[in-house]
Amino acid sequence: MNTLAEENYLKAIYKLSSLTESVSTNQIAAAMETKASSVTDMLRKLSDKTLINYTRYQGVSLTEAGEKVAINIIRKHRLWEYFLVEKLNFKWDEVHDMAEELEHISSNELIDRLDEFMGFPKRDPHGDPIPDCNGQLKINDLKPISALAVSAGGIISGVRDHSSVFLQYLEKQGLIIGKKITVKEIISYDNTVVLQMDNKVLQISREVANNLLIAI
Repeated sequence: MNTLAEENYLKAIYKLSSLTESVSTNQIAAAMETKASSVTDMLRKLSDKTLINYTRYQGVSLTEAGEKVAINIIRKHRLWEYFLVEKLNFKWDEVHDMAEELEHISSNELIDRLDEFMGFPKRDPHGDPIPDCNGQLKINDLKPISALAVSAGGIISGVRDHSSVFLQYLEKQGLIIGKKITVKEIISYDNTVVLQMDNKVLQISREVANNLLIAI
């Protein structure tokens, strides 16, 4: 049985691994908002459990067993987020912290039944793919709006920034999952993106465009 802290570290390493093959102690410390010395202690524990490959000063990677644990935690988190939004009517900016707690429930049978009860959803409320019961995780093939040329468009299908402030901003603007958008103009002065959505035109900053993902 892994502790809550160990599971959080494995999840953080998994997410960082998508950016680099070998994850540094400093990267983990930043992600976990803790000291590098504390990270080193945890890495030793995870290495002793054969959940990570760890050599001091050479970075960290997950073992097959560690990756399995991390993906299972991510599956639980995203299923709980879906449940909270779709079945309990929470808003998409309200569910992350609750799912952070619920993801550590150890019963996989409960999670499998939850998955079945909800009809085996493929994506969470933020557009992130939900791993299946076998740990298979579909690669997210979405593109940021900032990658689109003028006249191109697609369906809003995900976000990179999961902060409540960002999600509340999107909600206020009507930029929610499932909406169709088209790029009408890119203002050269500051790269502001002008969008057509339904019958209205709105402007978003480059930062927002980088963090709002679409399916083409």
